[in-house]
Amino acid sequence: MIRNLHLLTVCALVAGSCGSPQEQEILTIEPARFCLNEQLKKHTKTVHVLERDIREQLTLPGKIEYNENDLLAFKSLVGGMVEKVSFELGDYVQQGQVLAVVRSNDVMELMQQKRSHENQLELFSKQIAVKKELLADGMASRTEVTEMEFEQQSAQIEIDKIDATLKLFRAVGNGQFQILAPKPGYIVQKNISAGQSIQSDSDENLFSISNLKQVWVMVNIYANNLRFVNNGDAVKLRTAAFPDNVYQGNIDKIYNVFDDNEHVIKARVVLDNQDLKLMPGLSVDVIIDKRNILGSAFAIPGQARIFENNKEYVIVYTDDCTLEIRRIATIAENEEYAFVAETFAADEQVVVQNSLVIYEELNR
Repeated sequence: MIRNLHLLTVCALVAGSCGSPQEQEILTIEPARFCLNEQLKKHTKTVHVLERDIREQLTLPGKIEYNENDLLAFKSLVGGMVEKVSFELGDYVQQGQVLAVVRSNDVMELMQQKRSHENQLELFSKQIAVKKELLADGMASRTEVTEMEFEQQSAQIEIDKIDATLKLFRAVGNGQFQILAPKPGYIVQKNISAGQSIQSDSDENLFSISNLKQVWVMVNIYANNLRFVNNGDAVKLRTAAFPDNVYQGNIDKIYNVFDDNEHVIKARVVLDNQDLKLMPGLSVDVIIDKRNILGSAFAIPGQARIFENNKEYVIVYTDDCTLEIRRIATIAENEEYAFVAETFAADEQVVVQNSLVIYEELNR
């Protein structure tokens, strides 16, 4: 701030006293005027202050979760001992890729049953051939042949049933079966390892797959904020891991059930995640614009505000040598702007970059 200097009056002392006013010499020292020099201007940015509709914002906590419509959890249809696992948590797998090999007594028993039925089938074929020869010689009846052919068909049906079951289990011989990836995607949950015993009636998923190209953001809405949130509302989202990345979305659904554990109502935002930076489990800030009930005011960019002693200031710029520190009173704010009670002239701008340096210079 430019300091005003007092007039310095120098009296020519004659005979130990000041002379008449005509004999006094008056010297005025002009105050130094602060101007932006070329070097300072390179790092200084200003913007015009415009009157805008007041938009207050609400920031709600959220968490990134898997798209439940895309998540596929796998449980084994048959028990056994895991011999090999060919994937790790977070791996990308292709559909049909072998993920694990399991040795199973159940599969071994089915294979033995199949061999038994195949032996019966071979025996029935030989017996039918003999019966047909006897039939031709009049030593056997057609009924005997028909009954044996029926038994042969029954044995084949049992073999076909076992083959279908073994195919369903992905049996590969020696009592082993393979676990194949049912769809392409990322392994997002894993509860299987070599040497582990698995049960067909277990409630635990062995692994889960999701493509992660689309995720859900579950938003926590506390009761006192519920009136500000509606289906279809536009939102901005920021993660703790990548705070400089701002994602745009809309409230897709509000769940009309109060969560007793978290004491909130949940809302959902569906986001594309092509760069995979929206990782399930990350915390998210969800920013929602409140409806405007306050009218309009001049909007100061957030980076232009200077705080000192619980007061707010901005540097008002008219030209390179006309800069002023002006106190402001904020009546509402959001992530971008502080809406202030003051008004600004059309030719006035505020400094949004290098404001602290200029503030210190003007305060000298």
